[in-house]
Amino acid sequence: MNLGEHYEQLRKYDVWANHEVLKALEKLPNPPARCVEWLAHILAAEDVWLTRLKSEPPTLAVWPGLSLKQSEQHIERLGKGWSDYFAAKLPHGLEELISYKNSKGEEWSSKVSDVLTHVFLHSAYHRGQIASVMRAEGHTPAYTDFIHGVRQELF
Repeated sequence: MNLGEHYEQLRKYDVWANHEVLKALEKLPNPPARCVEWLAHILAAEDVWLTRLKSEPPTLAVWPGLSLKQSEQHIERLGKGWSDYFAAKLPHGLEELISYKNSKGEEWSSKVSDVLTHVFLHSAYHRGQIASVMRAEGHTPAYTDFIHGVRQELF
């Protein structure tokens, strides 16, 4: 597997895992507000980074107030956006440097490969937080382990 294929697998995993978290939250009559906020933040961060990679303005605030229905729409939109970006830029663009301003207004440059790794790890981190809160409140969280998805050929 080359690096382009590896990142494509991570992209598919990310979309699948976000859908799984959404489905787990939708099953609850009153999902924990913090979990809904974290899911929205995951999607917003993915939007911010995708638009940075494309030199476009972000379409979401870093901590947007999205409903689960709105999150579902953004999962679909971002899945398509990332897929289109990957088709156009990978694997040849992985070492490319992008310049951007972070949320504090600081200017930075990063390799595309580092940005992609950050996006997927950041999302997994917050999905873990969602799972912890759900479990602590007596709910069953989504099972989003990467290896589970691979073994089951879910993405």
